[in-house]
Amino acid sequence: MTTSVRGPAQDTTDRARSRRALVAGSVGNFIEWYEFGVYGCFATIIAANFFTPEGGSDLEGLIKTYASFALAFFFRPIGAAVFGRVGDRIGRRPTLILVVLLMTGATTLIGVLPTYATVGAVAPWLLTLLRVLQGLSAGGEFGGAVSVMTEFAPPGRRGLYGSWQSFTVALGLLGGAGTAALLAALMTASDLQAWGWRVPFLLALPLGLAALWLRLRLEETPSFERASAGLSDPAVDPDALRASRTPRGEVIQAIVLGAGRLMGWSAAGYTFLVVMPAYLQSSLNATFQQALVATVLANLGFAVSIIPAGLLSDRIGRRAVMLAGAALVTLLALPLLNLLQDPGAPEAMKAVAVTVAGAVVGLMAGPGPAMLAEMFPTRVRCTGLGLAYSLSNAVFSGSAGLIITELIKRTSNVDIPAYYVVATCVVSVLALLTLRGDDHRRALRD
Repeated sequence: MTTSVRGPAQDTTDRARSRRALVAGSVGNFIEWYEFGVYGCFATIIAANFFTPEGGSDLEGLIKTYASFALAFFFRPIGAAVFGRVGDRIGRRPTLILVVLLMTGATTLIGVLPTYATVGAVAPWLLTLLRVLQGLSAGGEFGGAVSVMTEFAPPGRRGLYGSWQSFTVALGLLGGAGTAALLAALMTASDLQAWGWRVPFLLALPLGLAALWLRLRLEETPSFERASAGLSDPAVDPDALRASRTPRGEVIQAIVLGAGRLMGWSAAGYTFLVVMPAYLQSSLNATFQQALVATVLANLGFAVSIIPAGLLSDRIGRRAVMLAGAALVTLLALPLLNLLQDPGAPEAMKAVAVTVAGAVVGLMAGPGPAMLAEMFPTRVRCTGLGLAYSLSNAVFSGSAGLIITELIKRTSNVDIPAYYVVATCVVSVLALLTLRGDDHRRALRD
């Protein structure tokens, strides 16, 4: 009988594989959310170019823009199911390669689309088609990336590794908002309206090629290799294998519960980090530059808190950290929004307010990916956590801009964003209370 002894060389190899997985998983998330950040920041310009024919209402065009934004999110569950199936049957690596190719191609094509003034009513349909393709790829991205990050994570570090998914979301949104702010500072308003908005979308091409190169070098995860070996091993009793599979009803229940736990993160994240520019312009009469600066600050707060939240969840548990985030958003949403609405409030206080808003969302986003990975066994992890995340995002993120803008239009109540965020976070608090406090200490389920 032989005993396998792990030496320093093996430990070094494992750490290198984990780091490669972290980078390869993160870079695709960055591109995905960079594009979504750009779309949110340029929503008013996109509305004017694609959804507002001559004589049309600016607000009506903005609502149509957000409808296109929401439609992409509703295709995410389809992408999560299709690419999740690939990830659970064929491997995590092929999934990540396919989704980054699809996202890069669709985003780059948005940068060369003809506008309404050029091709008329065809323009919004072409844009919407590309948004659908982005939604499909984004649906597969999360499940594949989080599975890779958490399955490669060293013991006691799943929260940290999973938090990089959320951190690169923040970096992507920040990159999108920062690029938009830089272009707005360097270009005239007419040039930005005419062609400058295309530049950030075209930048997705070199970014996507870099992500593809990294993912082609990625190895398959140990968890998936073990599960595949069990499926193909002739010595394994097929009846015992079928008995060990998680019942479909249990998987569906976990997906619904996972979506509920993420609801507050989804709604608050998009309200504070993506919808903010258009809300400040259309409802509070802020300039484009002021709205972008506020969004950059909110995303900075979000980015700064994510990694510490993930680390903390490895020590005290996912439930405690995520509950704290959801509760703080519930308590602070309305006061922070009222501060932004106050024309007499100092600008420094408003800057602090939007930064804090982003930071408290980060408390939910940091532990969230690891929490989801711990809910599903390896054979359905890619599909299960991808569906939970994409369903939550489809309903509560993708629709955030549409719901908020339409309700403000109908009620003239500028507090709608706070009410929307509070309602969803209350539901998340109830769902998070069902989370076991020691899940972070348990091994991932095979």
